[in-house]
Amino acid sequence: MRIHKIIAALLLLLMGSALSMTAPSFAEFDQRAKAGERLTVVFFGASLTWGANATDPQLTSYRALVAQRLEAAYPQAHFTFRDAAIGGTSSQLGVFRLDRDVLRHKPDLVFLDFSANDGINSATPETLASYESLMRRIITEARAPLVQVIFPFGWDVKFADFNKMKRRTAHISLSGTYNTTVGDAISLAVERVKAGATTVEQLWPSDFVHPGDAGFELFADAAWTAFQDGVHRKVVCAVPEKMVHAETYMKQARVRISTLGELPLGWRQGTPNLTASNYDMLMSRWLDDQVIASNRTTTKSAEGKKTPDGQQVARLKISFRGTMVSLFGEGTMKSGKYRVYIDGKLVERMPPGATEPLFEFDSASLAVRLNGNTHHVVVIAENLAADRDHTMEIVPVFSPDSEQELRIESICVAGGDAKVFPFPSI
Repeated sequence: MRIHKIIAALLLLLMGSALSMTAPSFAEFDQRAKAGERLTVVFFGASLTWGANATDPQLTSYRALVAQRLEAAYPQAHFTFRDAAIGGTSSQLGVFRLDRDVLRHKPDLVFLDFSANDGINSATPETLASYESLMRRIITEARAPLVQVIFPFGWDVKFADFNKMKRRTAHISLSGTYNTTVGDAISLAVERVKAGATTVEQLWPSDFVHPGDAGFELFADAAWTAFQDGVHRKVVCAVPEKMVHAETYMKQARVRISTLGELPLGWRQGTPNLTASNYDMLMSRWLDDQVIASNRTTTKSAEGKKTPDGQQVARLKISFRGTMVSLFGEGTMKSGKYRVYIDGKLVERMPPGATEPLFEFDSASLAVRLNGNTHHVVVIAENLAADRDHTMEIVPVFSPDSEQELRIESICVAGGDAKVFPFPSI
């Protein structure tokens, strides 16, 4: 029995050593960088990560500045820096981008944004759950040390009220639970403005959403300090046995509609456009293909002349299982509206500020505002029953007087079994 106990103790010791070797450690990253290893750093987030309004996002954004500081601190290392930022998106879409845009690069260090876009003054259960799932999967699947970055908009600093910033409080609390580090640019900006070192207008010279170069330098200061803190304290990220928020987004599926089977009338498989209103919304970077519904088709005469003809477009019906469902695609100036039915019931929604419910989704809304091609991301339904299959019908509502289209890459499902079923054979 004594020998058995000794063997068991040795096995536990070896298991513990193996786990510690693979645990996401800032000190280990520091050692590997000093040793000159090849390391990949991913910056995951939205437009504040991309660097919108920086004079040169590849040089003066926060991520570019942090990359420069890493290269200066570790001149022997061989770094690859990955930009995984799409402007105007939240952690809910991030859940369905994590595999493609982050994990497949096998990151050795990740900086995680989304606090601002999820809503710094709100603490909705769905987005807290989606954000926590990103933290948990980065730590457990990428085995990468994690720096959470909490960035402000201009008004968050000008009218700073930390008691109202529920998400900031929640994300800092999650950091304590998962033993990450936090680059809190909100408190840093408030501190510097109060000290007279800068002004909100100097940090946000063009608009109060995206800062200028001075603002991005401040963001980089916050992120870099958080990274250095992790190295100095030899922080090792860890996950709790039980999640703080709902486990909804730990089970998820992003399924390209083109893989489900034969498309209905008026739909075809296509590719994303190669131009966009903003580089972080260039959808050829973020989508692998698309299914495109159009109320026009082009015919070619014997003389080679191309003529657009009208065509009918059938509804697209998809079966799935999950508690949350969303769509991810592209919006263009030609994009049209559509209705969605879940389990035969028309989806209605009440956007902020609306006085009456809306029964249609406008896939051109962002493209029209930004005057160019953009992403089209929309959460269709949440809190669906997890124990049964659901149907979603997408019904284009095109104007007969103009050419219109609808471009969707994927149906994104989370919660429950998170499955999307192939189209039934015809």
